[in-house]
Amino acid sequence: MSNKIRAAILGYGNLGRGTELALRQNPDMQLVAFFTRRDPSTLKTQSPEVPVYHIDDILSKKDDIDVLFICGGSATDLPKQTPEYAKYFNVVDSFDTHAKIPEHFAACDASAKESGKIALISVGWDPGMFSLQRLLSGAIIPDGSDYTFWGRGVSQGHSDAIRRIDGVIDAKQYTVPVESAMDRVRSGENPVLTTREKHTRECYVVVEDGADKERIEREIKTMPNYFADYDTTVYFVTKEVLDRDHAGIPHGGFVIRTGVTGKDHETKQMIEYSLKLGSNPEFTASVLVAYGRAAVRMNREGISGAKTVFDVPPAYLSPLSGEEIRKKLL
Repeated sequence: MSNKIRAAILGYGNLGRGTELALRQNPDMQLVAFFTRRDPSTLKTQSPEVPVYHIDDILSKKDDIDVLFICGGSATDLPKQTPEYAKYFNVVDSFDTHAKIPEHFAACDASAKESGKIALISVGWDPGMFSLQRLLSGAIIPDGSDYTFWGRGVSQGHSDAIRRIDGVIDAKQYTVPVESAMDRVRSGENPVLTTREKHTRECYVVVEDGADKERIEREIKTMPNYFADYDTTVYFVTKEVLDRDHAGIPHGGFVIRTGVTGKDHETKQMIEYSLKLGSNPEFTASVLVAYGRAAVRMNREGISGAKTVFDVPPAYLSPLSGEEIRKKLL
């Protein structure tokens, strides 16, 4: 136990539960605490042997925790929680509001440098693993273009936006990449694609008895920032069908870089990275845990401040030693 990385989880939604399960698959790490804003006695975790504390008690445990996984939402939780707890812990979050990453980084960097800790932010698959692929492929093929396609998968934010419409009981929204657009990219055509040309959206919606389906469909399809820029199909289904056929949270996608090399730029090159995820939160949690290991290792070497996936040497993610990595993987 003494040699294991001591991990704690703040927040127990889909991502917190996924992190709990991911830690079980990493024998060099030990889950030692949950923290919640709820009454701790009401939180039923999958690890009854691990104590649950109220968030107000978190600072009393700061000497017992090597890394804190902050599993809240990007809209309101993480902008406050990550900079605050980086004052006391090595922290890892999955902040995914791309446009606000620079200001989130700056706030976390100030806190973590002051405390001598590491704040690893925006960890997951996009931002995260997809970001790494864009950097690597762009460095290798400088004369080229990036294309990112998401799906087919459930968008939790878009599903929530539908559920907020008057008359809607429940909904699931799928982001679907357009196959013909991906074919054009893979052929080396290097097309300029609009938002509408890259993805479509499928909505499965349960409504109240007597609800105005035409109004609801119109509100969905014209919703700015969510559906207005996409070809959107709405399917009205029963609650039983939604629960039976759309219970999971799958996702995935592709990062493709096409470009040219050679004396006369005549040689076409392509790099493609893809993910096919049975559970978006469980995979994201698995990425968080690997980067939690790296955060602790880097901090033990005296490194501090905010970091992203770009700043972490890949060897720090693996439980294997450097010798084992070179022997087995190089």
